Amino acid sequence: MAKQSPAKIKKLRGEAMRAAAQRKAEKAQNRSAGNKSEVDLDAYAAVDGAWRELGLAAPARRALIDEGLYKVSDLRKYSLDAIKDLHGMGPNAIRILITAMKKSDISFRK
Repeated sequence: MAKQSPAKIKKLRGEAMRAAAQRKAEKAQNRSAGNKSEVDLDAYAAVDGAWRELGLAAPARRALIDEGLYKVSDLRKYSLDAIKDLHGMGPNAIRILITAMKKSDISFRK
């Protein structure tokens, strides 16, 4: 293969540096866009008080809120299997929900 001229090398180096600068700028922009998700978390915080009082972890609280469940009495609309299938619901969250439902004398849908 023929040796590249110094002008061609300089041109390629400049293109590579511009592309790297563009990738760096995009990465910085994506990092700053990540701060926008805090606004979404604030929206969850405004309605997850009942779940927070029970001591549920954040992923479980978000899963329940996304499903439209805002308080313990709302759980009677769903079966236990449907709640277990929600993303973010682990064994500890299920245990906490069952205990809270027993205290309120509520059961899951059959």
